[in-house]
Amino acid sequence: MLPEPERTGAKVDVDRPNSARMYDYYLGGSTNFAVDREAAEAGLTAMPYARDYAVANRAFLRRAVSHLASQGVDQFLDLGSGIPTVGNVHEIAHRHNPQARVAYVDHEPVAVAHARALLGENPTVSIDEADIRDPEAVLNAHGVAKIDFSRPVAVLAVAILPFVPDQDEATALTAAYRDACPPGSYLAVTHISQLAATDEQVVAAEEVMARTPTPVRWRPPNEIAELLDGYELLPPGLVPTPSWHPEQPPSEDDIARANAYAAVGRLV
Repeated sequence: MLPEPERTGAKVDVDRPNSARMYDYYLGGSTNFAVDREAAEAGLTAMPYARDYAVANRAFLRRAVSHLASQGVDQFLDLGSGIPTVGNVHEIAHRHNPQARVAYVDHEPVAVAHARALLGENPTVSIDEADIRDPEAVLNAHGVAKIDFSRPVAVLAVAILPFVPDQDEATALTAAYRDACPPGSYLAVTHISQLAATDEQVVAAEEVMARTPTPVRWRPPNEIAELLDGYELLPPGLVPTPSWHPEQPPSEDDIARANAYAAVGRLV
């Protein structure tokens, strides 16, 4: 665990819980502070499936990147990439193509500081501190600018769009990144949604996140589908996260406890 902010080498707010560090805690990471762990435990009390959600999202990310890389995609833009952990996008992409370019973007200083320490001088991978809600700033960030947007790009929006609660803003946001990419590009999305969670648990979970700088919105499948407008969904379409190209068939309990939907769309 991180006992003090000096460990990160970044200026951070350690008085309020942070969603990226809470997510890291759910995944079993050590890049979090006491305030994050307390909030994460409160999240588990409110919504006991929070850890299942985080693990299912991370597993989908690995499967989606591997699938896209195997199809020849060699450029990835990871929005809200979070704190580095095992099975990062560049590690998976480089198994298929060591020259694949990966641009990480996150607005959380801890995530950025740790990613920079992890990446070192890797010329094919970058991390920029930017807010994904400002597409212009993201697309002009130093590392992102090295992506060749005349060729297909896979935009990864995994567990990040719930932090854009307004539906119109979220739809406009995915459209802005879509419009920056050429045909043949992809968008991979996961989004929290009510499956096993009760109405009371959803309300309680949203209340926990409202205490952080990044409140969230749970969306039903029809609203998640709107975020993928303009893309042709790859089979099996928009499905519960564990059901998207699983390595082995998930149980009904696994599917429900993930409380999320996932899809990968191709820009045509």
